[in-house]
Amino acid sequence: MIQTIQDGHVKVETEHGITTIEFYHPQGNALPSKILHELAVAVSAAGSDAGTKVIILRSEGESVFCSGASFDELANIRNEEEGRRFFTGFAEVINAMRKCPKFIIGRIQGKCVGGGVGLAAATDYCIAWNNVDVKLSELAVGIGPFVVGPAVERKIGTSAFSQLAIDATHWRNAEWAKRKGLFAEVHESIENMDESIARLANTLSHSYPEAMREMKKIFWKGTEHWDELLKERAAISGRLILSEYSKIAIEKFKTAVKAS
Repeated sequence: MIQTIQDGHVKVETEHGITTIEFYHPQGNALPSKILHELAVAVSAAGSDAGTKVIILRSEGESVFCSGASFDELANIRNEEEGRRFFTGFAEVINAMRKCPKFIIGRIQGKCVGGGVGLAAATDYCIAWNNVDVKLSELAVGIGPFVVGPAVERKIGTSAFSQLAIDATHWRNAEWAKRKGLFAEVHESIENMDESIARLANTLSHSYPEAMREMKKIFWKGTEHWDELLKERAAISGRLILSEYSKIAIEKFKTAVKAS
């Protein structure tokens, strides 16, 4: 797994049946291909580990849970095949979370953008801080939330998903996300959020694994075709990201980040 600060990293720790998967990237916990791949591998491994009863998905830092796709990597995509491969990384993570037989608790401590909203939606129970804001920013860079869309729509419904996808520059607050079902709980402090996560994880770590496995099958019923669907969606994003519109939008974003 990646361990350098420059590239970010994914860390996995298991204690008392609770496996914590934590990711980090210096650019707002962005998701380059390597981190996407390592997240998918980590989730799959925890799912098949007899010592893991429940999983917590979290990121490092305080202000940003996940800023979505790596703009540096997006800017370097030169053809449709490279684009398809990059966006397939999001498909692999979501499908790994979907097929994992263990419940995944999401810890959302900061802003949640694009693919980060997809990660939150793909967890089985998401707990957030009330200062969190969310948005699906893909249309602002000339693509759309095609790969993460099925996970988001499944969790919050078509109407709320379309609102996020269409108004791509507008932030929604944590209470909005809770009303729509993205977050199961919203807490007034980081401490209260973490206490609730610890309580639930401990309870689930002592629950019957086979019962939880069967429950998860029911919760995700109807998504069996996602292996192919998300790959098809990745191809759409991979084609659109090559447009002149996208190239200009990404460069503007990178310039703004450097200036800030």
